[in-house]
Amino acid sequence: MSTNVDEGLQADSAVMAAEQGSVQKPAAASDAANGEVPQSMKLGIVFLSVCCFGLLISTIYLAVDRNNITNSAPSSASTEFGANPCAGKKPDLPNVACVIDEVEMTYATGEQAAANVTKGYVGLRNTTAVPITVPYRQVGLCPVNVHWHLGAEHYSAGEFDENGSGPSDEDHEEREGFQCSYYDENDEKFTTPFEWKHCIGMQVGQTYEVHWPHSAAGMCNTPWQYQTPFYDGVFCQDGILTDTAQQIGVQAQVFTIVNDETYYKPDLFRGMIVEGDFGADLAMYTGSTTGTSRDNEICSQFAPITWQVDRKCHLISASSFDDMCAAMKAQADDMDDDLHAHGSRELVADEHAANNQANRKNRRQA
Repeated sequence: MSTNVDEGLQADSAVMAAEQGSVQKPAAASDAANGEVPQSMKLGIVFLSVCCFGLLISTIYLAVDRNNITNSAPSSASTEFGANPCAGKKPDLPNVACVIDEVEMTYATGEQAAANVTKGYVGLRNTTAVPITVPYRQVGLCPVNVHWHLGAEHYSAGEFDENGSGPSDEDHEEREGFQCSYYDENDEKFTTPFEWKHCIGMQVGQTYEVHWPHSAAGMCNTPWQYQTPFYDGVFCQDGILTDTAQQIGVQAQVFTIVNDETYYKPDLFRGMIVEGDFGADLAMYTGSTTGTSRDNEICSQFAPITWQVDRKCHLISASSFDDMCAAMKAQADDMDDDLHAHGSRELVADEHAANNQANRKNRRQA
């Protein structure tokens, strides 16, 4: 029915046009015939232009806003916890010659580390410093960093010494320290590769010495407790340190990495492992900071500080180390520079090693 009505209306319109003497052309056709842009097209062009301009302005605004966010926003840690109170707190104490005057044997530095920790060893350097012989936590120290060295920096006869061995690795550029004696190239737990997700440049079968620096001036029990470099954590709070040997200490423990979950140890991040024969036999003495920038000619001025060193080498799973690296990456401060092994300082000569080595055999006291 509607079709017929429409056809009738069209017929009536045609008759009316004929009666007027001409048939009216549609406006668009008429404008086109006159060489002009149809009015409807003009309106469409204006509408599209306004839309495009609006989109352009929106795009520019979003781009600028995103750029401002990228350039001005602090790291996620800084956003969440504020500014790092420990940043740049490392004192300016450059390495110096171990001995300035060979005739007078005037020492420019204090006693050095890492030393021989074999039971019964006594260094030749006289010192009045007294090492901490109780757990660091008992005297108000907390761990402020964890890092490790390729091979062992310390020397413990029969545990990590010149008779140890490990996998051949020509890729590492850092100086390698002493090796433990566990490595067996015919045992798969020493040779099966591990898929490292967090630690960098680590190797199954290799020996590493782990250090946990502690300090009374650290930001203990705060998001900023752990710091890289560790000096920032050790010296974070001003006016605290009056006796470095009693207020700064390092735990040291030596491991050979195996790909075997039987040897998994949780929470390696927080300090020396103390169970069974782990942390059961400790050598305690005062020394310095370590690393390959020092040797027996060039010494560290960061001394004296206490060292508590586990004399025994231990097997530990690669996953234990990787979990530690994951924990490091989750800290407020950026610890990425400690996710790999640092080089080992050469063994400290007897004349630079302190004569105050003490012993502790109480596995519950580490």
